[in-house]
Amino acid sequence: MTPYYADESVQLYLGDMREVLPALGVTADCIVADPPYSSTSLPWDLWPAGWLDVAAKASNSMWCFLPRREFVEPPFRGQDFHAAGWRFSQPAIWEKHTGSGFAADRLKQVHEELGHWYRGPWADCYHETPCVPSGRPSRRRAVLGRNSPLHTGEVASHGWEDDGTRLHPSIIYAPSMRGRAIHPTEKPLGVLLPLIEYASPRGGLVCDCFAGSGSTLDAARACGRRAIGIERHEPYAEAAAKRLSQMVLEAS
Repeated sequence: MTPYYADESVQLYLGDMREVLPALGVTADCIVADPPYSSTSLPWDLWPAGWLDVAAKASNSMWCFLPRREFVEPPFRGQDFHAAGWRFSQPAIWEKHTGSGFAADRLKQVHEELGHWYRGPWADCYHETPCVPSGRPSRRRAVLGRNSPLHTGEVASHGWEDDGTRLHPSIIYAPSMRGRAIHPTEKPLGVLLPLIEYASPRGGLVCDCFAGSGSTLDAARACGRRAIGIERHEPYAEAAAKRLSQMVLEAS
């Protein structure tokens, strides 16, 4: 297939991911997906039936943005994940600097929910949690560790070298794209980078089945990964291609 846009790191294709992804025949280290889930009356906001089965044939690891209500109210999207062989690994929260929605009788929503899913043995799924600065002075400390059965009550200590970092938390703070967005549901690079770094090695391949503004492709390229994006609606594909080409020109 001919890419709508391509450079040495990323490729963007125009079309339905259920048709394009199988035709590409690629195996990705991870998928990052922000699918439409029929929550609005917008013409593009329709849940693409069967997309999880298609994604399952291209990767064994996936981050997916999807609100909790999609799992606790009909049509219970979790059933679609499990039917396609996806198993839930962990949740994460994107905390925004400003909320969305106009309801005054509910808490102001300042977050979006996402989760990591995988298929097959966990050991076969790439996962390397990125670290962030701890904000504390680096020091050596002793921590307790058991080297005997718990019922004996014997406790021994061992040393741990503090390198000044901690595992990245499950709550990711990143300002939203309000006023700067190309796409109505565009995600900032700040929330995408740790997801990509967790689920793919440097030089690995990331796939975004609903590329939208091209944020995932941009983030993957920025952290040394290759990326393939698929976008069904040409106006957004055109805007994403323009964004990606401008970033290449600025870097050169």
